[in-house]
Amino acid sequence: MDSLKTKDPLTLIEAAQLMATGLMSEHDAEILLARAIEHGELPANVKRWAPEQWEGRQLPGNINRLETWITRADLQTWRAQH
Repeated sequence: MDSLKTKDPLTLIEAAQLMATGLMSEHDAEILLARAIEHGELPANVKRWAPEQWEGRQLPGNINRLETWITRADLQTWRAQH
Protein backbone atom coordinates (compact mmCIF):
# COMPACT_ATOMS: atom_id res chain seq x y z
CA MET A 1 0.00 0.00 0.00
CA ASP A 2 2.98 2.34 0.47
CA SER A 3 3.48 2.46 -3.31
CA LEU A 4 -0.02 3.98 -3.60
CA LYS A 5 1.13 7.07 -1.68
CA THR A 6 3.05 8.34 -4.69
CA LYS A 7 1.35 6.60 -7.63
CA ASP A 8 -0.51 8.81 -10.08
CA PRO A 9 -2.93 8.16 -11.64
CA LEU A 10 -4.73 5.61 -9.50
CA THR A 11 -7.12 2.91 -10.60
CA LEU A 12 -10.56 3.14 -9.04
CA ILE A 13 -9.77 0.19 -6.77
CA GLU A 14 -6.51 1.83 -5.62
CA ALA A 15 -8.36 5.06 -4.85
CA ALA A 16 -10.91 3.04 -2.88
CA GLN A 17 -8.12 1.32 -0.94
CA LEU A 18 -6.80 4.73 0.10
CA MET A 19 -10.27 5.72 1.32
CA ALA A 20 -11.12 2.48 3.14
CA THR A 21 -11.15 2.82 6.92
CA GLY A 22 -12.64 0.96 9.84
CA LEU A 23 -15.89 2.80 9.10
CA MET A 24 -15.91 2.30 5.31
CA SER A 25 -15.14 -0.91 3.47
CA GLU A 26 -13.16 -0.96 0.26
CA HIS A 27 -16.30 -1.93 -1.68
CA ASP A 28 -18.30 0.91 -0.11
CA ALA A 29 -15.53 3.31 -1.15
CA GLU A 30 -15.67 1.88 -4.70
CA ILE A 31 -19.42 2.49 -4.82
CA LEU A 32 -18.98 6.04 -3.52
CA LEU A 33 -16.32 6.81 -6.13
CA ALA A 34 -18.30 5.19 -8.96
CA ARG A 35 -21.38 7.25 -8.09
CA ALA A 36 -19.30 10.44 -7.99
CA ILE A 37 -17.89 9.59 -11.42
CA GLU A 38 -21.35 8.81 -12.79
CA HIS A 39 -22.74 12.13 -11.47
CA GLY A 40 -19.87 14.12 -12.98
CA GLU A 41 -18.48 15.10 -9.57
CA LEU A 42 -15.18 13.23 -9.96
CA PRO A 43 -13.27 13.34 -13.27
CA ALA A 44 -11.94 9.97 -14.40
CA ASN A 45 -10.81 8.10 -17.47
CA VAL A 46 -13.59 5.52 -17.40
CA LYS A 47 -13.66 2.04 -18.85
CA ARG A 48 -16.90 0.09 -18.58
CA TRP A 49 -17.65 -3.60 -18.61
CA ALA A 50 -20.22 -4.98 -20.99
CA PRO A 51 -22.94 -6.47 -18.74
CA GLU A 52 -22.11 -10.01 -19.87
CA GLN A 53 -18.43 -9.51 -18.93
CA TRP A 54 -19.11 -8.52 -15.35
CA GLU A 55 -17.63 -10.59 -12.56
CA GLY A 56 -17.94 -9.97 -8.85
CA ARG A 57 -19.85 -7.10 -7.32
CA GLN A 58 -21.15 -4.64 -9.86
CA LEU A 59 -20.43 -0.91 -9.63
CA PRO A 60 -22.80 1.82 -10.85
CA GLY A 61 -22.51 2.33 -14.60
CA ASN A 62 -20.68 -0.99 -15.04
CA ILE A 63 -17.44 0.84 -14.27
CA ASN A 64 -14.36 -1.38 -14.50
CA ARG A 65 -12.50 -0.86 -11.21
CA LEU A 66 -9.18 -2.07 -12.64
CA GLU A 67 -9.11 0.04 -15.82
CA THR A 68 -10.75 3.29 -14.67
CA TRP A 69 -8.15 5.93 -13.80
CA ILE A 70 -8.41 8.87 -11.38
CA THR A 71 -5.67 11.42 -10.90
CA ARG A 72 -4.52 11.93 -7.35
CA ALA A 73 -5.22 15.69 -7.61
CA ASP A 74 -8.81 15.10 -8.74
CA LEU A 75 -9.35 12.58 -5.94
CA GLN A 76 -7.97 14.99 -3.33
CA THR A 77 -10.12 17.85 -4.64
CA TRP A 78 -13.24 15.69 -4.60
CA ARG A 79 -12.51 14.39 -1.10
CA ALA A 80 -12.00 17.93 0.21
CA GLN A 81 -15.46 18.87 -1.10
CA HIS A 82 -17.21 15.89 0.56
